[in-house]
Amino acid sequence: MPTADHALLAPLANALPLVERASRMPRGFAAVGTTAGIKASGRPDFALVVATGGPVPAAAVFTPNRFAAAPVRLSRANLQATGGTSATCGYASAVIATSGSANAATGDAGDADQAAIGVAVAGAIGDEPAHVLHLSTGVIGTRLPVDKVVATIRRVVGEGLEYTDLALGQAAVALRTTDSTTKMASVTVDVPGADGGTTSITVTGIAKGVGMIHPRMATMLSIVLTDATASPATLRELLRGAAAVTWDQLSVDGDTSTNDTVFALASGAAGAASADENAAARTALARALQAVARDLARQQARDGEGATALITCHVTGAADDADARAVARAVISSSLVKAAVHGKDANWGRIAGAAGNALVAEAAVLEAAGLSPADAAARACQPAAVAPDRMRIAIAGHLAYDGPAGGPVGIDKGAAREAMAAEEVVIRVDLGLGEGTGEAFGCPLTEAYVRENAEYTT
Repeated sequence: MPTADHALLAPLANALPLVERASRMPRGFAAVGTTAGIKASGRPDFALVVATGGPVPAAAVFTPNRFAAAPVRLSRANLQATGGTSATCGYASAVIATSGSANAATGDAGDADQAAIGVAVAGAIGDEPAHVLHLSTGVIGTRLPVDKVVATIRRVVGEGLEYTDLALGQAAVALRTTDSTTKMASVTVDVPGADGGTTSITVTGIAKGVGMIHPRMATMLSIVLTDATASPATLRELLRGAAAVTWDQLSVDGDTSTNDTVFALASGAAGAASADENAAARTALARALQAVARDLARQQARDGEGATALITCHVTGAADDADARAVARAVISSSLVKAAVHGKDANWGRIAGAAGNALVAEAAVLEAAGLSPADAAARACQPAAVAPDRMRIAIAGHLAYDGPAGGPVGIDKGAAREAMAAEEVVIRVDLGLGEGTGEAFGCPLTEAYVRENAEYTT
């Protein structure tokens, strides 16, 4: 437990590499973002990213939703076909993303639509359909206009994909649906070179997602590109580990989509030592991936449908990190906490109640975050350890509950209300039970969220 109030009132330090909110194109890739006519609004709705040297190692995190959309099922099959051992890693030469139709719950016709798009991409770039990965987002139950998408594929590949930061940024714009901002994050770090010395690698992610977001995987759509060197299996391990402590700690509304997917592709074009064999290269790539994923998750939470702020919950003093993440996740997922933050009401009781309901994550998430398979199975979905007489809670820099001192603290509600008007509202919880730490990201629940989703298909 912190020895002074200021230790509890300050946010947790972030020791990850510095993130630039920009679309820095890693070496070995080209991209385009444009309009295919899927959206009635005429806004950009088509993105294509291509590995310029042919198929490269690829990894994915997919939704566990049993209503998984056609692009999810086809991408799983393609990774299985090219990787041989898993539906979450293999090789890919392209990622195509369409926005405006989820192509979910569209039956055999939807599967055929997605397959036809893969064939068109492969034909245009001179590769096999199994090397094409797919993303779609939009209204569930609607068919993709295949003719329009195929015509756009032929047009953009014929005109030439671009190797520029701007092109990747345009692809990020094309991912958007109800997003009000374009989400990009980039990290460049030094790593050992393949032939000695050092070189730099870039990890850049673009993402969309502001609704139907809740922990159980990556909770949105994202393409992460790097010019680092890693095998498909290593890339999968590092991506899944990053997602477990970032995107799996993100919630907007408690719903997980039918289309949630993150892809990571590694071109190897930086000439870096392999993350499979070089510990320093592996650590640097892992930290860069986590930094990008974390920043994208924070951008998504801040831009949650109807959101007026970013809610960050930092937990310390837990029995272990899994418990800390569970409590942080429970707090930012609570509708009562989210409503209280919207109303700028420093109601610590809602935070305490959410913490008392916290359940540790599922086994797959725990294992990805570093627990052994046996420990992950034993801990999965179990209550997090919480002791009310040892817990302390601070809201926006104001101590509100101090269990060791007897409980509620006379908080200055006016000052707390003013502090809660900030762009980011930090909730700090110390459990007083150990050294575990964790964080999670969410947003307020507002009238605007209800309006937007009451009229989503109209």
